[in-house]
Amino acid sequence: MQDASPPPQEQIIRQRMSMVTIGTIVIAIILIIRLMWFQFPQSPRVVAEFAVQRRAAAGTTQIVETGRGHIYDRNGNPLAVNRIQYRVFISPNILANPERTAADLARILQRDELELFNQLRNRASMSEFLGVVDAEAWRQIRDLNLLAVEMTRLQRRDYPQGSLGSQVIGFVSGIGDESRGNYGVEGYYQAQLAGQVFEQEVSNIPFNLPEDLSVFEGGADLVLTLDRDVQFLAESELQRAITETGAQGGTIIIMNPRNGDVLGMASYPTYDPNFFFAVENPALLRNPAIMNVYEPGSVFKVLTVAAGIETGVIDADWMYNDQGVFEVSGQQIYNWDRRAYGPANAERVLVDSLNVGVATIAREMGPELFYGMMNRFGIGQPTRIDLQGEERGIMRTPNDLSGEWSESDLATNSFGQGLSLTPLQMLTAVNAIANDGLIMQPRIVYQIIDGDQIITSNPEPMRQAISAQTAGMVRDMMVAVVEGDLDNRARVPGYSIAGKTGTAEISTPLGYESNAWIMSFVGFLPADDPQVSILIKLDRPTSGRWASEVAAPVFSRLVSRLVILLEIPNDDIRRALTESGVAVGEQK
Repeated sequence: MQDASPPPQEQIIRQRMSMVTIGTIVIAIILIIRLMWFQFPQSPRVVAEFAVQRRAAAGTTQIVETGRGHIYDRNGNPLAVNRIQYRVFISPNILANPERTAADLARILQRDELELFNQLRNRASMSEFLGVVDAEAWRQIRDLNLLAVEMTRLQRRDYPQGSLGSQVIGFVSGIGDESRGNYGVEGYYQAQLAGQVFEQEVSNIPFNLPEDLSVFEGGADLVLTLDRDVQFLAESELQRAITETGAQGGTIIIMNPRNGDVLGMASYPTYDPNFFFAVENPALLRNPAIMNVYEPGSVFKVLTVAAGIETGVIDADWMYNDQGVFEVSGQQIYNWDRRAYGPANAERVLVDSLNVGVATIAREMGPELFYGMMNRFGIGQPTRIDLQGEERGIMRTPNDLSGEWSESDLATNSFGQGLSLTPLQMLTAVNAIANDGLIMQPRIVYQIIDGDQIITSNPEPMRQAISAQTAGMVRDMMVAVVEGDLDNRARVPGYSIAGKTGTAEISTPLGYESNAWIMSFVGFLPADDPQVSILIKLDRPTSGRWASEVAAPVFSRLVSRLVILLEIPNDDIRRALTESGVAVGEQK
């Protein structure tokens, strides 16, 4: 009988096939398990390694900002520009040689090598922040060819003029899509200045072209009415006045009353917007010229006299008998020197700065006419200047729902006490007298340049506060003020000046402070053809008792330099040029 069992060679093959099948099944199961394992959260170190390898092979995703719009003065001098910087990170958990890397980075970053080494040897850390560097430092770091290094590109705001005009310009805080303009022009024109923030894939493959950033629009550029040289003059003269008078603060505003352009706006104390984050007192970031209110004092008398003339209550022939005291609702109001001046007209009221005189005018007008005229001058209303954060001021009237107004307010308001306004509101109101009764909208931005589109701001009339005839009469009175004995320290040889001083008490919730004043001067020139108007305000000066001896000399010194800077010829030359048909004082 023949044996039916397979031959030995076939048996060996069958045995090996079984082993191969079992091995194949085991490998398949392992592969399936590995595939399933990849679907679950991985070790942070593994994830980081894969991310680095992926970026090294293909590229990275970066946050990119298009440029925020630049800010220039009226002559094209840069006031705010952009600077590109880089935030640098490193992954110590995948760093091959911490010792050498620490030495290389310490040299570039100008950091302590041991401190940096201790930061890099933290193998459990996936990311460590190394700092913010400029373009040159980033190039040196990139040349080290460290796969563990990452960077994000960011845009920093740079103010090349330092603190010059800082409270007008403002500053930018935050990074990327969280950046935002604060105060001044930066805050008011945030929407126009801001660029776009987006993610960009940066490829490491040499044949891949980078994304064209030109399709993403940057922010619009702004050209201000501000003149850098005039601004510097205002700030330097203000600083000198602060030092010489012992004042604790102050403001100088220089404008063109014909079109509302602000040529200079300086306040003290100030700050450097490049280091706004180091400012300990947030009040320094505010612009006192538009955000701080004060009682203006006797400079306000020109508005009361103008209101009396405009309403027909007084005229050039009006007279009253000044007895040195004015009584209203049991309250006695005295002239500044407590003298009685006897028969006096409207011009003498301003020349001798008589409280009794303007209180008499206000009483003859009555509350309805007086406060109606103050409303036309814009008292208690914002000027709507294109700067962030303007205050509106405070003026109580008989119609106020608060019921705080009293009959004595009419008298004290007539000489600038018992009401509050900003320095810009005061100068804007006086500009009506300089500009034939027409108040122009104050403006700080002259042009918006958005790509190929240029938007020019046209001078905008706000209202006709008084007639040209009334403005001319008050203007002549203000010239007499400067030519008189009281305010003659404001004179500038060769130029006709219209102006008025003010020495105001400082109000507190408990009444007026003793031995503390705000001293100011407001004026314009040339008086017969005003090209520039100026307000000077000094807070708590200690070098004198009256603005005529403290603020008026500051005005004279400032104007003496300003007429040279703005090339305003003296009266004789100007009249000769006008007679020969040459236009004088035209500004854009």
